[in-house]
Amino acid sequence: MPTPIRSRSGLLTAGVLGFGLLALPALPLTGQSGLAHAQLAQGGRAPASFADIVDRVKPAVVSIFVSGGSPRVAQAPGQKGPQQGPQQGTPRQGPRLPDSIPEEYRRFFEEFFNRGNPGGGGAPATPLPSLAQGSGFVVSDDGYIVTNNHVVENGDKIQVTFDGREKFDAEKIGTDARTDIALLKIKNPTKKLPFVKFSDKDPRVGDWVLAVGNPFGFGGTVTAGIVSALARDVGGALNDFLQIDAAVNRGNSGGPTFNLDGEVVGVNTAIYSPSGGNVGIAFAVPSKTVMEVVAQLRQSGSVSRGWLGVRIDSIDEDKAQALGLPEAKGALIVEATKDAPAFRSGIKDGDVVLAVNGENVRDSQDLARKIARMAPNATADLKIQRAGREVVVPVKLGDFRDASGPRVEQPKADVGKSPAPASTELAALGISLVAPGSTAAKNVREGVLVAEVKTGTDASTKGLRAGDIILEVNFNPVSTAADIQKFVDDADKAGRKAVMLRIKSGETAARFVGVQIKK
Repeated sequence: MPTPIRSRSGLLTAGVLGFGLLALPALPLTGQSGLAHAQLAQGGRAPASFADIVDRVKPAVVSIFVSGGSPRVAQAPGQKGPQQGPQQGTPRQGPRLPDSIPEEYRRFFEEFFNRGNPGGGGAPATPLPSLAQGSGFVVSDDGYIVTNNHVVENGDKIQVTFDGREKFDAEKIGTDARTDIALLKIKNPTKKLPFVKFSDKDPRVGDWVLAVGNPFGFGGTVTAGIVSALARDVGGALNDFLQIDAAVNRGNSGGPTFNLDGEVVGVNTAIYSPSGGNVGIAFAVPSKTVMEVVAQLRQSGSVSRGWLGVRIDSIDEDKAQALGLPEAKGALIVEATKDAPAFRSGIKDGDVVLAVNGENVRDSQDLARKIARMAPNATADLKIQRAGREVVVPVKLGDFRDASGPRVEQPKADVGKSPAPASTELAALGISLVAPGSTAAKNVREGVLVAEVKTGTDASTKGLRAGDIILEVNFNPVSTAADIQKFVDDADKAGRKAVMLRIKSGETAARFVGVQIKK
């Protein structure tokens, strides 16, 4: 049951869904029509029917029912309060019926869904246990099943139902909250079970895909669409989602996305929706990511990942100009956490990671993926640019599970409490700076306080605001407006079109911002 969650911007309804496992042998296409489908796909035309593919894969897809715990709270954007899932003693909720439905059909559906509810007629009311619903799929003939962590994390009893209505008890083998993956195992299966395998080929934008799952508890539902985009970042721990337009709704959590070969290319993981229902934008975790995670769950019941211990940011055009990079590629080290692996190896704030073990780094997401795919205690050779020079720094990675530390409280500036703080205008950046000795800056222990940012300037566009503190310019610490002016002038004389500012905003962590120099 995909639980709508909010992204960092608060604008995304993400009904988180699921993933898959080991590279197992594919079941062959059977019949002449199956070959025709493949030929049509290779020829670039839409298949006449998906029926043969569905016949092959559907037996391996299960509906998952979890009881005994507290289901996740679902909240769609715009709601002011949480929307609870079915709770003990509460009536069943039927589908929302359109106003245009004929009255006789309306009465039928209302009577059907009110059966057994208080005041709904039919059988006496029966209290319903706490229940979560989702989807999953079998990845081995002895009953290993992949689904979402959020589907099963709060339940005491797990049951899976096949499309033929066979029901089995299942147990958790391992879970990974970071990727929202859970691996289940059917208890004492009485026969070999149908299963599916993962694709080892990357899908392309425009490829046909099929989503199979248990939306709204209906079970065994197939929807079709295409891959709409690759490597989407929707604000969670993962940032390389497939975007698909196959209909995905609540209850599809953990369900697979198949290609025309009947292989899993991804696991339906999130939806973008103002209402919480399908609007044609769904996200799936790529099979390669899923295979790596689930293989560890099957082996040890948990997932370990390499850890650098840094905060990073991508390089845009202005940052590239400020850093003297020929193109906007690489990952900028915003902060190397004290005593973390990168810090101990000599990585510094302001370094730009260009490659890992000889593989170029496109952006911060790419660096995070490369490090997460390495094992703890492995050595990552980081090619970095520092002060215009390229060097290679070997870093022995830590374990992401051990990554924790105390939060550092930052001093607050008394911004705006002085009615007219003394300030110095810095026209080249379109900002004014508070004099260090003024009342407004009395609590600023380092850096220079921003008094005003002119509307329409590049600084304003990049998010600078009155009350921000400029800590560094081009990685040089500053304590006065004159310091900032000097480093801006130096950059201008060197032919740079922008400078790199290290900014502190309130209690949030410091960040780097590339700001254009006004001529």
